[in-house]
Amino acid sequence: MTIPDLGFMMENGASCLPNTPEEEKRIVDELARKSEANVKEGNLFYAVSNRWYSSWKRYVEQGAGEHLYDKQDSVSQNLDLFSSKIIARPGPIDNSDIVVSESEGDDLQLHRTLLEDLDYVLVSQEVWEKLFDWYKGGPALPRKMISQGDLIKNLMVEVYPLCLKIIDSRDNSQTVIRLSKKASVQELYNKVCRIRGIEQQKARIWDYFNMKKNSLLVVSNQTLEQLNLQMDQDILLVVQTDANFSSQFSMDSTGNELALVPLEPSRSSITIAGGPSLSNGHSMDYKSFNLHQGSALSSSTSTDTDDKYNAYNPMKKVDRGGLAGLQNLGNTCFMNSSLQCLVHTPPLVEYFLQEYSDEINTDNPLGMRGELALAFGELLRNLWSSGRTTIVPRAFKGKLSRFAPQFSGYNQHDSQELLAFLLDGLHEDLNRVKNKPYIETKDSDGRPDYEVAIECWKNHRARNDSLIVDVCQGQYKSTLVCPVCSKVSITFDPFMYLSLPLPSTVTRPMTVTVLYGDGRGLPKPYTVTMIKDQCCKNLIEALATACCLKTDETLLLAEVYEHRIYRYLDNLSEPLSSIKNDDRIVAYRYSKEKVASGTRLEIIHRRQEKCALDPLKGQRKLFGTPLVAYIGEDQIRGVDVDRAVSRILSPLKRAVKLHSTKENGLVSEAIAEPSNNHFLRPTENIELGETSIDEISFQLFLADERGMTCKPIEKSSSLSSGKLIKIFVDWTDQENEVYDASYLMDLPEVYKNVFTAKKTRQEAISLFTCLEAFLKEEPLGPDDMWYCPKCKEHRQATKKLDLWMLPEVLVFHLKRFSYSRYSKNKLDTLVTFPIHNLDLSQYVKSKDGKAHLYELYAISNHYGGLGGGHYTAYAKLIDENRWYHFDDSHVSPVNETDIKTSAAYVLFYRRVKSGQNTGEAESSGTHMES
Repeated sequence: MTIPDLGFMMENGASCLPNTPEEEKRIVDELARKSEANVKEGNLFYAVSNRWYSSWKRYVEQGAGEHLYDKQDSVSQNLDLFSSKIIARPGPIDNSDIVVSESEGDDLQLHRTLLEDLDYVLVSQEVWEKLFDWYKGGPALPRKMISQGDLIKNLMVEVYPLCLKIIDSRDNSQTVIRLSKKASVQELYNKVCRIRGIEQQKARIWDYFNMKKNSLLVVSNQTLEQLNLQMDQDILLVVQTDANFSSQFSMDSTGNELALVPLEPSRSSITIAGGPSLSNGHSMDYKSFNLHQGSALSSSTSTDTDDKYNAYNPMKKVDRGGLAGLQNLGNTCFMNSSLQCLVHTPPLVEYFLQEYSDEINTDNPLGMRGELALAFGELLRNLWSSGRTTIVPRAFKGKLSRFAPQFSGYNQHDSQELLAFLLDGLHEDLNRVKNKPYIETKDSDGRPDYEVAIECWKNHRARNDSLIVDVCQGQYKSTLVCPVCSKVSITFDPFMYLSLPLPSTVTRPMTVTVLYGDGRGLPKPYTVTMIKDQCCKNLIEALATACCLKTDETLLLAEVYEHRIYRYLDNLSEPLSSIKNDDRIVAYRYSKEKVASGTRLEIIHRRQEKCALDPLKGQRKLFGTPLVAYIGEDQIRGVDVDRAVSRILSPLKRAVKLHSTKENGLVSEAIAEPSNNHFLRPTENIELGETSIDEISFQLFLADERGMTCKPIEKSSSLSSGKLIKIFVDWTDQENEVYDASYLMDLPEVYKNVFTAKKTRQEAISLFTCLEAFLKEEPLGPDDMWYCPKCKEHRQATKKLDLWMLPEVLVFHLKRFSYSRYSKNKLDTLVTFPIHNLDLSQYVKSKDGKAHLYELYAISNHYGGLGGGHYTAYAKLIDENRWYHFDDSHVSPVNETDIKTSAAYVLFYRRVKSGQNTGEAESSGTHMES
């Protein structure tokens, strides 16, 4: 049923809107589906303020499955019912909150800090035109879809075009222009010359990054992205006069100008030592590294150098090397943080400072033709050889954008996600296996763990053999158990890092009402105390203990909203964070046998309310808590539904007074206990004033899935037995005299906020606590169902992880960021971790006799909240046994006692070899002080 917008009704009652809310939604959804089916480069999308778009979504989605009523009810009879819930039609489109106020004309810009789906949404051109036709407003913010990436093409909408600052050498005036990063140098010249009013033949544009002439931009079809031009950087415009035109440029033998265009290394025949032979016929000189150490510790004051890709000779790490910073190119602190941790990983440093050309794999289809390894190796060499001079990682960022377009642009990204890509990419570029053999995976079939583990590792190494595997990869044991047939599957899988959850110590009281699904008792609320980051499985376990659930019984959680079942919480792994304090949660109690074989019957209560204007007219209104029963019959009839409703409502019957006698001044009463009478087929005949229970019969109605229509249920009628049947029970004054509906009223909230209550603070937790949470047994999520080879079906199996073999370099990722359908959050919990002597022996299941001791050498830190914040790194110079803080360009020493903070995000450990000095030792116990 369409809910009219009362604010847009004309005097004759007809709507003056162009479309109803439901029609608007249907039209927009259809246009969105068509545009999704025809996504291609060059398509236009429009940014729309999420503040306005959300109000439109609420308007068009109101009433969808939220209200239930008889199909014979008219709109006028139900206006009072819906009036309190009607959402007004939004006004004109308003994008003013996302647009930079200084931007004008067609060059409207969005604020740089905006996040998609939080601050703005992107809609197709067709959807925008339809919304604008209905609502007007604006301003329009068109953005083009571009293709990014080299090996892997990634279509994305360029929300933020490349912003460049033109410096005119004639008067040092400055002009800001914006172009797509996919624009060519030719387009750049056209726009600059048009703005400055000069002839293109007399214009020369230089890449003026960091106020230095890096290279002349020659008119061509080369894109600005390929030239590694950065957001907000300077470009220099030089206008030549007739007098000095020829003297400013060198000429080749043909009289053409020679442009200083940086060349990329060849994608074939790459040689690191001895100089490469490039496929275009040019050659590069060797780069002589300046190993002179600067005097200033902060590299932010040093001269910047770009990380050009030149050939180089094998070199050795010099004393006090590794103190160079990395310039921030615009929200690239996430990249700088991960890079500093990697370039201070001792095995990687030793490897990339030596000759490694023989291991470059240019033919691996999973790699990046060796270019990522070359780029990383050159960057590492520059960082270790430049003293304390800041390195500008423009060339590396350009490579990253080509091979990992998800990190392109200038938005903030995740340092751990970049780290995972780099480790995997370096592995594939350095994979010594040129032709990977096909190996069929075998089941464990009860074989000893050590035998299966050796087999799996041997198979893995047959396809994957690189420095990264040698140094960074370990092996864990994964055990899956089918919940139906108890089939056990054991596999041994490689890992490159361990992503550890951060268990919460913050608790929350939760009140849940437990109702019997078979009429064995009255509803009763229970309050249990839960850990904040637990899941529905834990809540069910706590409720089971509180209500003394029997071993053959089970609980079904559901959220009740406006007297209906809003959703069933039947996903055991769903986090409790999806349940808000003002939600109303119920748990229906059944025997497991009923649930396994029955059809779910959802019972919703309605009653007739009189109309103040016309007492003879009324309306049906929902009330109370819905009940849920299970009907086990294969062919369900009306009488079966009647019996089920009678049974589940039986505890609500009032005691009936049959008669009273007075003897010797004392009054005695005869009371009839409640009995299981049926509504469509009454079996009792107890007098109740002038009304007999024979005459009391609830009216039952069958509803469709959306609850929008319903029809009376006859006791002889046959109902389709699907997984769910929804019915309405209509209450009248007569039924209220026999049944006490107060037990179904006033459903408590999960938690009633008390303003005087103190907010519970998160306590510090140890790294071992996080590791134990990672290793504990838990059910798979609904999106990770496991195919059971015995059942031949996908099952929500339980999974248990165990560490089997640890690598030389062990990386821990602390999962501070959590994302779900219901919330986004960052945990600033302080995780205490050992710097020296991290002993993991008790967690390693293989009995190889090794002492699994580790020492911390680097940390990637994240400060701030979601969608922003700042990344830095702590890294230890092993030769100095001293820690440094790397904050983009700035490098400074830091005390070892100060590196443990709540910002720690990714921890880097290296194995302690026997007899190795690890510095001032901490306690080697398995647990540490907080």
